[in-house]
Amino acid sequence: MELNEVKSLIEKQGEAFAAFKETHAELKKNDSLTAEKLERIEKALDTAVEAKAALEAAIVAEKKEREELEARINREGIKATSEAGAKAEIELKDWNTFLKSNAAARKQAFEPMDANGYQNYKEAFESFMRKSERLLSADEMKTLSVGSDPDGGYFVTPDIGGQIVKRVYETSPMRQHASVQVISTDALEGIEDLNEAGAGYAGEQAQGSDTTTPQVGKWRIPVYWIDTEPKATQQLLDDAAVNMEAWLADKVGDKLGRFENAEFIAGSIGNIRGLVDYTTAADTGTGVTWGSIGRVDSGLNADFLADANKPVDRLFDLIGTLKNEYMANAKWFTRRSVVVKMRKFKDTTNQYLWQPSLVAGQPEVFMGHAVVRMDDMPTLATNSLSLAFGDMARAYQIVDRQGIRVLRDQYTSKPFVKFYTTKRVGGGVINFEAIKLMRFTT
Repeated sequence: MELNEVKSLIEKQGEAFAAFKETHAELKKNDSLTAEKLERIEKALDTAVEAKAALEAAIVAEKKEREELEARINREGIKATSEAGAKAEIELKDWNTFLKSNAAARKQAFEPMDANGYQNYKEAFESFMRKSERLLSADEMKTLSVGSDPDGGYFVTPDIGGQIVKRVYETSPMRQHASVQVISTDALEGIEDLNEAGAGYAGEQAQGSDTTTPQVGKWRIPVYWIDTEPKATQQLLDDAAVNMEAWLADKVGDKLGRFENAEFIAGSIGNIRGLVDYTTAADTGTGVTWGSIGRVDSGLNADFLADANKPVDRLFDLIGTLKNEYMANAKWFTRRSVVVKMRKFKDTTNQYLWQPSLVAGQPEVFMGHAVVRMDDMPTLATNSLSLAFGDMARAYQIVDRQGIRVLRDQYTSKPFVKFYTTKRVGGGVINFEAIKLMRFTT
């Protein structure tokens, strides 16, 4: 079913691209041809490209989840014979790992929970979702207390946390291309090795040459509180058919994913640092001062150069600023409106430099590199940094703090019940030579 859908989308994409090329050819011959037809074709092409990418991402995610499950079953000696049983056993292992880290943070003894205890916890959490904590039994309150976050959280469930993180990951393109690290402290730190050690010839009798000691720095990415408040009516909560864990994960994942994505791109000093939030400097291929991101100017305010002035030359200049070691995983990162402009560029043989994906599992390509659509990149404007090129996995680091908190509030937004959900996340560029930007200016 899914493969047939992919095939159908590929066919629609190919048809739209053929119509796109034909319309452009007609446009040169017939000035009276309205832009309306071309606009419709471009919308159809965009729809096919994005629908195919979304479906393929879902297929890949499902395959990855199954492969990871099989790997953990083999690695950890899971004894369950069914998929559901294996998932339950792994879930319990993850839960006890979470409890152990909390106990260590509070300097308390750790007592692992068995399957029955974990099931009781999940049932207590379900009760907490559906009714006020004042209506919970003493046993339910006691059961929930084992999930208390060490630094003052209310109730935390790793099952919900896992679902939310998974949902955020699936809906946030930045997370699919940057590096992601989960930590249990308030910041992630790493070493910057900015120079190489010297080397030279050494003989049996001769004294070896002096070496130059590399300069070493340190980067630090703190995590910040972010929150969201999905709301539900009590009638929905009372409906026994509703899977409250899945409902909460879907709502929170969607809102946090959209917020994070915007911050990972725009960011600000004193909060999550964004890709276009750093100082930039003109780069001719020799690099720029560490801490700044190299840029190439488009040659025209708020746009690419006109066709006659070879806008592609500036894009080749941008590619040329990236070192060879990053080229293998280099991609274009930009918003849809910029892709629409790039789609029309041709080489000297009159061939389009942008190519749609006509093979399942392959992305759309521009000048030989995959295109990643990120509509949180700045809109085209004078001096905007609307196009990035490079290896995002090497350039940008996302940091997640363990633990997601959920606080039930049935008072401040009657007749709705709010679930005040918080998490801690950070992000920033750690390798400034792995990503380059185009600034749209003369």
